[in-house]
Amino acid sequence: MRRPVALRLLAALATAAVGIAVGGTLPTPQASAAAGTATGYATQNGGTTGGAGGQTVRASTGTAIHAALCGRASSSTPITIEVTGTINHGNTSKVSGSSCNTADGVIELKQISNVTIIGVGSGAIFDQLGIHIRDSSNIIIQNVTVRNVKKSGSPTSNGGDAIGMESTVRNVWVDHVTLEASGGESEGYDGLFDMKDNTQYVTLSYSILRNSGRGGLIGSSESDLSNGFITFHHNLYENIDSRTPLLRGGIAHIYNNHYVSLHESGINSRAGARAKVENNYFRNSKDVLGTFYTNERGYWQVSGNTFDNVTWSSAGSENYPAGPNPTSNTTVSIPYAYRLDGASCVPDVVRQTAGANTGLRVSDGSCSPQTPPPTTAAPTTAPPTTAPPTTAPPTTAPPTTAPPTTPPPTSGTNLSLGAGADGSSKASGTSYGNVRDGDISTYWSPAGSTGSISIKWGSATRVSRVVIREPSGTQGSIGSWQLVNHDTGAVLASGSGAGAITFTATALSKITFRITSSSGTPRVGEFETYAN
Repeated sequence: MRRPVALRLLAALATAAVGIAVGGTLPTPQASAAAGTATGYATQNGGTTGGAGGQTVRASTGTAIHAALCGRASSSTPITIEVTGTINHGNTSKVSGSSCNTADGVIELKQISNVTIIGVGSGAIFDQLGIHIRDSSNIIIQNVTVRNVKKSGSPTSNGGDAIGMESTVRNVWVDHVTLEASGGESEGYDGLFDMKDNTQYVTLSYSILRNSGRGGLIGSSESDLSNGFITFHHNLYENIDSRTPLLRGGIAHIYNNHYVSLHESGINSRAGARAKVENNYFRNSKDVLGTFYTNERGYWQVSGNTFDNVTWSSAGSENYPAGPNPTSNTTVSIPYAYRLDGASCVPDVVRQTAGANTGLRVSDGSCSPQTPPPTTAAPTTAPPTTAPPTTAPPTTAPPTTAPPTTPPPTSGTNLSLGAGADGSSKASGTSYGNVRDGDISTYWSPAGSTGSISIKWGSATRVSRVVIREPSGTQGSIGSWQLVNHDTGAVLASGSGAGAITFTATALSKITFRITSSSGTPRVGEFETYAN
């Protein structure tokens, strides 16, 4: 019988205490300034520089952190906030100002940009107090510990998430942090690292996530598919029930992580998500990769992983483990350069580098940890000077095909003419059938900023090319998208903007154009399909 989370936590703490007694304490050189540069998907979409080039201030209370944000000339003025001591409910209050939007009982990074928060001195601990990022961009969080954030009981903060991001968040780098709870949902805790409602271009690196029921999610439900382009590397997940992470839609790159004691499931790719999973080390865990708790399947590309005492459950309804012999069922193109450590040395490299107060050490792919130089110079490219737009479609995501802004003339028969159509909720006054009527002036529009529209036939039809046309005056509103074989859930292509999309010829009875981000209200005038 599986032990409750709280009992497993006591066992994990006892094991950790023995390890310290035997091996001694790790050296803890302290950071005094932001070090290194962003990695992974946080380098895309213009990059992530945080507060580089701006003023540096020091804070020892949550109120002082808020005051530093509110004291800037504008909500986008770069700032680095060095944090010392313990930040908790007792010293965190709302501060008002034209350059901030703060709140009591949480570190609120809302409607702001160009900020670095870094722990210095003897360490920075956010005790029972979460960090909430909302409607913000270009944020760095480095060298801090966030622990025991609750969504129920007392005190509560940030919906129970240690670090939570939602509502049009772009370019966040979280590095060398320790995120921990003291149990699962029944003990009042939720996720350690959550992203939802249009959060993109995020990297979590060299961090520890432990002693929690839930590691973290990307997408709050099967309909929240506007998130993605997330990198996880050189992290330790330890004594976690599930969600390492849970990925709904979107793309994730997961490499050189060490997973220990995952009790129920690990990387859970669902709802058309695609994960590149390489050179990770999984130990003493169950069902570390697959689609779990849903029939909405996800996909993965695997290579170089080590499975050490990993057990796999049998496949069944809402349970599709990738093992016992995981093989790839998709391919994922990564747009940035990176170096892989061999999986065999990942446990040792992660032990020496991950978490707060480890000297911000990193690995260059040689399995040899090293300390990066401080980052003190202003960025070569000036950070954004205005708050992020309501939606900011990805500009550097790796599309399977890169459609032109204006669709070219087409040849052949438009197979959509006379076919059927359906989709997600539609805006008032629009119709699914308007995308297959040959009239560019009529259109379908989703009820919100994201949604899906499908063309369907009574029998399998061979399709290798799609053209998405926007009505006159609305061009450019469609942001990122996925083209999906609705029969199997496979992603045929992904990219941004309307236009022509080509892909490997596929026989299917229903094809779906899924809009995952937009600028304003997206409109599809015609969803044309062609055999060649």
